[in-house]
Amino acid sequence: MARGVLSFPLTAFHDDGTLDPDGFRTHVAGRLAAGPGAVFPACGTGEFFSLDEDEYRTVVTLAVQEAAGRVPVVAGTGYGWAQAARFARIAEEAGADALLVLPHNLTEAPQDCLAARLEHLAARTRLPLIAYQRGQVAYSVGSLRRVARVPNVIGLKDGHSDLDRLQRLTLAAPDGFLFFNGAATAEIQARSLTLEYARAGGDPITAVGVPAYSSAVHAFAPETAGAFFTALQEDDHGTVDKLLRDFYVPFVELRDRAPGYTVFLVKAAARLRGQPVGPVRAPLTDPSPADIADLKALLTAGLDLVGASL
Repeated sequence: MARGVLSFPLTAFHDDGTLDPDGFRTHVAGRLAAGPGAVFPACGTGEFFSLDEDEYRTVVTLAVQEAAGRVPVVAGTGYGWAQAARFARIAEEAGADALLVLPHNLTEAPQDCLAARLEHLAARTRLPLIAYQRGQVAYSVGSLRRVARVPNVIGLKDGHSDLDRLQRLTLAAPDGFLFFNGAATAEIQARSLTLEYARAGGDPITAVGVPAYSSAVHAFAPETAGAFFTALQEDDHGTVDKLLRDFYVPFVELRDRAPGYTVFLVKAAARLRGQPVGPVRAPLTDPSPADIADLKALLTAGLDLVGASL
């Protein structure tokens, strides 16, 4: 998964809010054509929190069918461990390769309980689990060591971008444990987590130990996301700087204008490019007309940087 951008597809809805399976299938097929390292359906960008179990089954099944074994399919799961286990069973039946365990909702929890949640879930699924620390979930070194001993807990996705904590976690983890940069717009932190590249058999080696990252931009501009990933791999700092300065940083500034833009700005951008993904579901809402206009101008500029068009 470190050899390509991790793609987090959007879940397509009709204008009345019902699931649009054909739109989702088309959207996923377009993401796969861009050559991601893996596909993560029904996660944060895919509005997992808005899906019922039947819709979740449809989304994961379609993603597995479209991927057809070309790349791993890592489905989202979440809530308390009991409900997470229900979604895990559905993902297993649908043919997913692994699960991304989203942060639990509503309440904070002590470290022992964070670890226990993963242990309970791991005991109830055969699928490999990737823990996601974000929001109220942040694993200590002790908790990481504890969950890393569970055979099917294989990695950690980090959404905090606390480099001090993350360095300590990577150093404490056993060999082969996977780490992913999962910030909201991960490209902003990608170079900080990939301080230097060396080559060993074609694989990237990083100083911090986090070579793979998720990309919300891949959902609407895989050309831009792919160009950034390639430039980062090749230590092309000029291209990295230009894409950060002229696209990614302005995109983050636009994203930060309102709560929830992390998802619905991405979906609006996909619609601007003709993707049949439809609206977001409440409690999210579409951007204002003024923000849509700014998004269109920024999207056009970002695509121009890599020789693509709206």
